[in-house]
Amino acid sequence: MTENDTRPQDAEVAAELEGVPSELTEGGDALADVVEALKSDLEAAKQDVLYAKAETQNVRRRMEKEVADTRAYAATSFARDILSVADNLSRALESIPAELREDDKMKNLVAGLEATGREIEKVFASHGISRIAAKGLPLDPHQHQAMLEIPSADVEPGTVLQELQAGYMIKDRLLRAAMVAVAKKPD
Repeated sequence: MTENDTRPQDAEVAAELEGVPSELTEGGDALADVVEALKSDLEAAKQDVLYAKAETQNVRRRMEKEVADTRAYAATSFARDILSVADNLSRALESIPAELREDDKMKNLVAGLEATGREIEKVFASHGISRIAAKGLPLDPHQHQAMLEIPSADVEPGTVLQELQAGYMIKDRLLRAAMVAVAKKPD
């Protein structure tokens, strides 16, 4: 670079330093200290902006997950209440003796009750509510609630022998645990 090449740059620097106090422009060390302080402040501000962006992103993700969970599990309370209706309907169907099922006067009533039961199961399925399998499976404390133990040499201890009350899941969450009787070693 020649001396002529640096003159326009010197003029630009002088123009930029016009508003800067003279004590800063005269002492090179003081100016360097100010520049270093400004650089460190700039880096700190950049870090703060990055942290704020990351926090905003995390808050947005949490809110999206909460909204999705709210939509997915909004029917939970209502579903728990309807389970008792489904249980009562199942008990009513099970209590009808075989001879009444064959009676011409009762056939339509039984058919109507069975159709209602199928409709409830269809509605449950459409809302992600499924029955928990229990009988013949090992006891799963996350899905089954052992109500009593029955001595049995036929199956392994801890195997579900009888389902006392059906259990249900809503999507991947437990709606109601299945109440079951489990096998234990005979005395």
